[in-house]
Order: sequence, then C-alpha cells, then structure tokens
Amino acid sequence: MKKRILYGLLLTALILNLLLGARIYFSYAQAGEKDDVYQTIELFTRVLERVRKDYVDGDKVTYKELIYSALKGMLNSLDPHSEFMDAEKYNELKNDTEGTFGGVGIVIGMRDNFLTVISPMEDTPAFKAGILTGDRIIKIEGKSAEKLSLPDAVKRLRGAPGTDVNITVLHPSSGQVRDIKLTRAEIKVDTVKDTNGKREFPLGEDKIGYIRLTQFGEQTTTELDDALKKLDKQGMQAMILDLRNNPGGLLDQAAKVCERFLPKNQLIVSTEGRHAEERSQLYASGRGAHPNLPLVILVNNGSASASEIVAGCLQDTTATGASRAIIIGEQTFGKGSVQKILPIHEKGITPDIVVPMTAEEEEALFLRRNPGGMDSLPEDQRERALSVHDLQLERAMDVLKGIRLYANRASAGEKAAGKRSEKVAVAR
Repeated sequence: MKKRILYGLLLTALILNLLLGARIYFSYAQAGEKDDVYQTIELFTRVLERVRKDYVDGDKVTYKELIYSALKGMLNSLDPHSEFMDAEKYNELKNDTEGTFGGVGIVIGMRDNFLTVISPMEDTPAFKAGILTGDRIIKIEGKSAEKLSLPDAVKRLRGAPGTDVNITVLHPSSGQVRDIKLTRAEIKVDTVKDTNGKREFPLGEDKIGYIRLTQFGEQTTTELDDALKKLDKQGMQAMILDLRNNPGGLLDQAAKVCERFLPKNQLIVSTEGRHAEERSQLYASGRGAHPNLPLVILVNNGSASASEIVAGCLQDTTATGASRAIIIGEQTFGKGSVQKILPIHEKGITPDIVVPMTAEEEEALFLRRNPGGMDSLPEDQRERALSVHDLQLERAMDVLKGIRLYANRASAGEKAAGKRSEKVAVAR
C-alpha cells in the first residue's frame, strides 16, 4: 500500500514536471510565432527563476550576473561588433576615447613571463619614483603578480587620481628589490605622435612629414592640428599618415581627420539607420585643410573601424583624377561599413601598394616607437630589433619622393613652355 502511494506521488510529480516543461516550450513557441514582447519577457523570467531555483550552484549566481550574461548574449547575437558593456567596461571605453585615466604612468607588457615595464611616461608618478624600463613588477598591493594577466595588472594599477597603490619592483641588472608607494594621478595619453613616439615632429631634408595616429579619441583632431602646424612651419611638402595598429575610435574624429586633407564641401561619410535622425551625411568644412598636399597612408591588419573610414574615404575620393591618398601596407581588419564611400565590413581596405611585414618586424618597430622600449630587450635582441627596416614607411617615402619629383618636372616644363611662347610673341 505504501509503495503504491509512493509510486503515485512520484508519477504525479513527473507528470507535473513534464506539463510545466511543455508549457514553457509552448509558451516559447507561441511567443516566437507572435513576437509578443510580454509573453517573451514572461518566458525569460520563468527561465531565470528556474535557474536560480534548480541549478546545482544556484546559490553562487546572482540575478545581476544572470541578467548581464543574458544581455551580453543578446547583443552578441546581432553581429560581431555589437556588445553589452557593464559600468566598468564602459568607463574603460570612456578613458580610451577621452585620452585620460587615473593611473601611475607606465606602459607594461609581458617579457619572459614577467610583468615588465616597457617605458615610464614622463612627468607621471612612476617616472618621478624612478621606475625604469625593464623593471619587473613582482607584487601589487603585497600580492604576487606572477600569475596576473596583463589586463588584470592594468586594472589593479589604474584607479581614481589621488588614491595610492603599493608595488614591489625588481631591477634585473642589479637584483635590487624596492617597495614603492605610488599616488595615482590623471594620466594623459597622446593619440598623435611622431616617428620617435613623441610630439616633436621633426622634418628631414626631403621635406616629408610623418604623423602617427594611435587611435581616434576626443582630442585627436586638436593634436593633429598642432602637429600639422609644426610641420608646416618647417616647410612640409608631402606627408605620411600612419594608421597601422590603430583600432579606431570616435566617428566624428575620423571625419575631422579626413577634413584636414579634403576641399570644402567634399562628402566624407554617410551613416544609415532605421530612423531618420540616425541618417546623416558629413561634409568637409575646409577649415585647416591641406587638400593638395601629397599624402600616403600606412595601414595593416591592425587598422580597424575609424582607421578604415579615413583610409577608405581618402582612397575613394579623387583629386585631379587620382585618389586623394595612396594606401600602402597590408589589408585592413574589416570592421564596419562606410555608406557611399567604400564597403569595408569583413573585407577591409585593400592597399594600392601591398607591402607585407612579419610579426617579428612589427614587434621590433613597436618597441622602437615607444620611448624606452628597446631598453627592455637583452643586448642581442636589441641589435636584431635595431636592424629591422620599416619597409612600409620606406616605400611610402619613395612614393612621395617620386610624386614630388614628377610634380617639380611638370612645373619646370610648364615654365619652360611659357618662356618659349613669350619668345615667339616677341619675335612676331
């Protein structure tokens, strides 16, 4: 008798469970067919509660974690580049685009599995504390940094200006270990640099200027204008714009960078959306423009998003029958699309002149462009890195020299033809 009652209860529980599961399934199917927002939300809340109630480690997951995960999955399902950001990640994005953040002022990387200082930034807490290129950070707040990933280390070193962080540093050449207390400050990150990773912008005898954009932040155009003024004062006659490994950034800054090399009223980029207010066309204002300056743009697979907008716009825009800029390097990443200018989504910008480089060559150039980067290498590796040629930059220089030579000869020919016509007029 007892067994029958027990079996009956088990059978009843099983039937109820199956009916509940079937109801959820049919609710899901019905919501999917009708695309009813309320039924779909009801389904979501039921699944949420079921996970919280029945998941084996349900007590270890919070509603916030589950909902944030669901939101991330929802946005990720749209396309490869849509993303849900929590507050922390959003603040990181703001820091990147604003060009400032709270930190100690060091560029770090992994060398021989050690968290190593690539270079201290001038006039920052780390620089003033005497931290040197090549120093190893072995502890942060008294905890070993041995197993820390690079993003985790950056997260621990950054913080609100005025707050303190304690680190332990090993200087490999002497074996000296120091405990250092650093007070975080507002660190400004320049997005426009010269070939030496600084903001001096020297001009050589060939009169070809060089400007590198590391990303497109809120101050990029202002910094670019300063660089152009310095080069103009020195008599710049042609220019190289280096967008290699530039991951992109703000669309309006990309458009303003294009403006500096286009005539007034030239279409830069169009944006499309489902609603009228999302559709726009951006035209060059003509302010601070260099529309006739011979221009080469360097790109590689690390050039993405806003970098591709600039490269695509200036490659696709014609001036006197030719592209406004010659693109040299390697196929770009292919992130996003530019309506009416050049489709680049998952395709990228194809250079006019393809010049491939190996990963080892690119790493050597990265270290050479960052102040103190070479000092972090052993002597034998340093010599090899110094012997690496920037083939893409060299090809760009050759192209611009050729353009200038051709322009000078054409100008001289026109002047000679004018003098001949004057002599003919006098003879008559």
